Amino acid sequence: MAKTIYSLLFGALFTVPTVCQAQIRLNQVGMYPKQEKIAVIEGTAKSVTIKDAATGRKASVKPRILRTATSPWSGKKRTIIDFSSLTQPGTYTISSGKETASFTIKDDALRDVTAATLKAFYLIRSGVAIESKYAGAYARPVGHPDTQVLIHPSAASLGRPAGSVISSPYGWYDAGDYNKYIVNSAFSIGVMLCSYEQNHSYYQSLNVNIPESTNQTADLLDEMMFNLRWMLTMQDPYDGGVYHKLTTPNFEGFVMPADCKQQRYVVQKSTAATLDFAAVMAQAARIFKGNKDYPTFADQAARAAMAAYGWAERNPSVLYQQRRMSQQFQPAVTTGEYGDFNLSDEWYWAATELYLLTGDQQFADVIAKNQPNRFSAPTWGNVAALGTYELLTAKKGNNSQLSTLNSQLINYCDSLVATTPKSSFQTPNGNSPRDFGWGCLAETFGTNGLTLCYAYRLTGDKKYLTAALEDAEYVLGRNATGYCYITGFGTKSPMHPHHRISEADGIEAPFPGLVAGGPNPGQQDIAEVKSYTSKQPDESYADAMQSYASNEIAINWNASILALLGWLEAEQHEQ
Repeated sequence: MAKTIYSLLFGALFTVPTVCQAQIRLNQVGMYPKQEKIAVIEGTAKSVTIKDAATGRKASVKPRILRTATSPWSGKKRTIIDFSSLTQPGTYTISSGKETASFTIKDDALRDVTAATLKAFYLIRSGVAIESKYAGAYARPVGHPDTQVLIHPSAASLGRPAGSVISSPYGWYDAGDYNKYIVNSAFSIGVMLCSYEQNHSYYQSLNVNIPESTNQTADLLDEMMFNLRWMLTMQDPYDGGVYHKLTTPNFEGFVMPADCKQQRYVVQKSTAATLDFAAVMAQAARIFKGNKDYPTFADQAARAAMAAYGWAERNPSVLYQQRRMSQQFQPAVTTGEYGDFNLSDEWYWAATELYLLTGDQQFADVIAKNQPNRFSAPTWGNVAALGTYELLTAKKGNNSQLSTLNSQLINYCDSLVATTPKSSFQTPNGNSPRDFGWGCLAETFGTNGLTLCYAYRLTGDKKYLTAALEDAEYVLGRNATGYCYITGFGTKSPMHPHHRISEADGIEAPFPGLVAGGPNPGQQDIAEVKSYTSKQPDESYADAMQSYASNEIAINWNASILALLGWLEAEQHEQ
């Protein structure tokens, strides 16, 4: 199934492993010749054998048993196997007792999965037909053109009274639903632009067969432009404020986009959405400056960013509180809230990007006022790290400030790396119950992995790059469930994500390249999901369409994993 699908999407076949037993956990997608190679065997392994899959001959190197690990919450014993000395490209099997798994070593080990996580954004575009020459079997007619969107009473202004009709087309469907949210869109683009800025040469070479692939711009930027164009329509031209989201009053059913019937609205402006918009427009204005395919965008984005920031200064604490809004205005709205009650990180990120764009001291003052006391990995609700990434790599700011930020980031990464020697899967994350929850594969493993890449870039110490790869390999199969959590990849990947199109399109396999949320011991969907097999933090996952708590997809999750995988691939091209 995977080979057929990918031949349609990318125009070429690639090899995936074909053997994987449940008791051997490893990266199911591909390993780099000169990087660390780890397998984890459930239980206590006495002997391990590696063979060339084509010839059946034993490999010339002997795998090394590193240690036996014990899960701190389940008590399960696991054997950590190191075979990093095996560097010859090829396909191999690793066996212990009656269990066998296969793995591949190759130079561009993560290129296909990186491309797929990017191509997934094309497949979830809103407002345009998805064409067969780019999407193969996943082609579909136009859904949600969004050219007749109403101003919700909560969003009314003097220039746009309630019931006014605006056009707000394009953009990406946010998650398993069909709505479009500024907060999450801005975060998703911000994460991807950060990875692009650090690895632009690699991304320039990553062609994923989208309608814009024939131009001179990297496909990653082209895809983001499709969403940026929508975001610009979400700014009120009369005052610069930005609507929190474009939504139906209630979630649609599991039907195709063209079959949806509810009226769509833009709802209340919020300070969080407006600052996130200002940040990402300023960031995009820098990166697209001088771009010949989009010659007017940089100036337009810069103006939009300044107008948005001005609105936020006049409205510094307008929170999006959906329940309160729906009590006051009709129709009531019950879709995703993306509420945020602490805006210091949004002020910090927006001021950072506008400072890098303009050099204006007023933004440097806001940065200093909102600078975080400690580093934490970025999420849509805590975007401070995106500002820190940018300041450190641009080396803009006073020396004391940069030294503090650098120490915060490096100390944070050192605390992650320090947990690896006692971890169950030889990873810097996944070693505490707190590492698991809604969207953990991106918001713990993905963004922490990205942060470790920054630590490597800032210090040159390869221990951070190794740790980043270890976080990626957890997502790709070296974990407690044995899933490669990216659809269409590996020998065991999600087949039933909480994703309306994948459920409704009549195709057995879901869109490839989608990142599942991951193990979530909260099991907030337990009333609808009967297929959870464990309550252990790292095993609380159900490959079921109903499992919005563990098996939904979302643009911020795809963006975070894409940013990490793309960076890891880029590093291999540099070596």
